[in-house]
Amino acid sequence: MKRLLLLIALCLALPLQAADDYRDIKWEVLVPKGWDPSKDLKALDLGNLQDNDPRAMEALEKIRQMWDNAPTDPALAGARVRLPGFAIPLENKGGKVSEFLLVPYFGACIHTPPPPANQIIHVVTKKPLTKLLTMDTVKVSGTLSLHSASTPWGNAGYRLTLDKIVPYEEPKKK
Repeated sequence: MKRLLLLIALCLALPLQAADDYRDIKWEVLVPKGWDPSKDLKALDLGNLQDNDPRAMEALEKIRQMWDNAPTDPALAGARVRLPGFAIPLENKGGKVSEFLLVPYFGACIHTPPPPANQIIHVVTKKPLTKLLTMDTVKVSGTLSLHSASTPWGNAGYRLTLDKIVPYEEPKKK
């Protein structure tokens, strides 16, 4: 009887443990190995070009296209991850936010140009959030998918279905 109760207790406890089974990742993980958006521009000496030079304008347009279409890493599809970033609400209805962008650094997407698509995550919540402001520093946990989204703030290469969001706290120094 004791063994049966222990087995039942273990079975009930396993889903609780799995519920927080997220892999902590850094933003670099979202960039596929070998992707170098500047490789086509290395022959162009941008330092000697004026802003209004047609070659500079052409280079800027190439960079923008490469960044808007930056590749994602297929190995991350379905991954349960946790990472920090800065929030940019996409809509705010009555103080409630159900979609926002997560970006790696302060000011990204607010100032141009936005980061590459593989450095912007479109976060979708199951229940609307309250009190989420532009550039709030947060840590999100959820499931990634390879789903692009075009927004006024930039193109996202990933979508994260949000399970948990907390204010970001800097790690304690050892």
